[in-house]
Amino acid sequence: MKPSKRAKLVQVSAATIGLMFLLLPLHAVLTTWAGANLGHIDLFRIWKELLLMPLTLGILWLVVKDKELRKSLLSNKLIWLIAAYSLLHVAVGLFALQNNNVNEEALIYALLINLRFLGFFVVCLIIASKSNWLISNWRQLIIWPATVVVLFGLLQQFVLPANFLNHFGYGPDTIPAVHTVDRNPEYLRLQSSLRGPNPLGAYLVLIITLAGASLITQKQRRASQASFLLGAMTVLFFSYSRSAWLGLIVSLFLLIYWLLKKTKARRYLILSATCLILIIGGLAAIYRNSTIVENTLLHTSQVSRSPDDSNEVRIEAWSKSIKSVIKEPWGRGPGTAGPASFRNNQPTHIAENYYIQIGQEVGAIGLVLFLAISYFVVKELWKVRTQKLSLILLASFAGLSIVNMLSHAWTDDTLAYLWWGLAGIALAPAIIKQKANHVQTTKKAKT
Repeated sequence: MKPSKRAKLVQVSAATIGLMFLLLPLHAVLTTWAGANLGHIDLFRIWKELLLMPLTLGILWLVVKDKELRKSLLSNKLIWLIAAYSLLHVAVGLFALQNNNVNEEALIYALLINLRFLGFFVVCLIIASKSNWLISNWRQLIIWPATVVVLFGLLQQFVLPANFLNHFGYGPDTIPAVHTVDRNPEYLRLQSSLRGPNPLGAYLVLIITLAGASLITQKQRRASQASFLLGAMTVLFFSYSRSAWLGLIVSLFLLIYWLLKKTKARRYLILSATCLILIIGGLAAIYRNSTIVENTLLHTSQVSRSPDDSNEVRIEAWSKSIKSVIKEPWGRGPGTAGPASFRNNQPTHIAENYYIQIGQEVGAIGLVLFLAISYFVVKELWKVRTQKLSLILLASFAGLSIVNMLSHAWTDDTLAYLWWGLAGIALAPAIIKQKANHVQTTKKAKT
């Protein structure tokens, strides 16, 4: 491939990645509306994967034609871990299919949701190493759609009727238009344009961490940044996603701690955080029998219309899932656990924990490989933590790790693509070292 054609491929790929960043936070609404009106909703839902396929073919061409790029990739442990993790999924999946543990639909869906964000990470890593455009414009690509998500969430809470999303095809056959806390209609949960309250909460952990970093480090437009941050936190609160609340607390604490340079200031932060936790814990204990605390924080309301206690359900799911991993340490195959198991012919297995889900599907080896991938990504981000994007990703990863211990957050399209795509962009200059590290994009391509 000639250099001019190579540069053109990089420009088109960068623009495609930018388009995906812009559309991902809105894709649940758009695809549900399109599927409800035109049918074939699953086909609309995989638009991201359909775009990822030509992007992958494009980077394969780049790798074949660029000796230095190929050398950088082949010498990197992270790339080999991702390759091994992917091959293990395919091997265990084919074995499970042969033994009728999983059907074809569940297997394909599981392979998509388990591997797509790692593939996107590699794509963004390579394209960002060749183009400055993604590195220069990542913030706008994230904040613009996030603003739409926050504004729509505020409208849902204070203006629009609860069933407004029925107009976009939401319902029993697609995505529920209305979510409540333990089926209590007095406590409606926001989902904005995401596919549910918990995915919305996890997404906002990343967005609020980004907004908080901008508010702290930038002196311009602080009023607008503070307004956006307040709106995002309001939407997060009314999602009633407790895992996201906890994840955000951890994420913001680490962000502020790392941004503070003086040891004395860090000590004051730790002391303040400890006092705040004690105060909140004390208030929760004192008012544990109040309606608000019972419904929103503890989920122990005696007048709940839900037949099952959500806390007990989660603990029971953890217990059963851990026992299943111990019993079958090699895994039952992708699609036998997690959201993909709803498409399987066998009983569903929801662990309420992403890491346990991976252990159920691809065994202890698969879980170790995924943890190793996560470790190396965090390690590389730590090396370049002087960059604001890297620091945001490090802080939000800590919070999102907690969210993933209480849900299946990495199976959500929006969050997984955005976080891992941003990680690829942040690590591109560090992982892929070349003499000519970037191909400058033209002004036309940027537009």
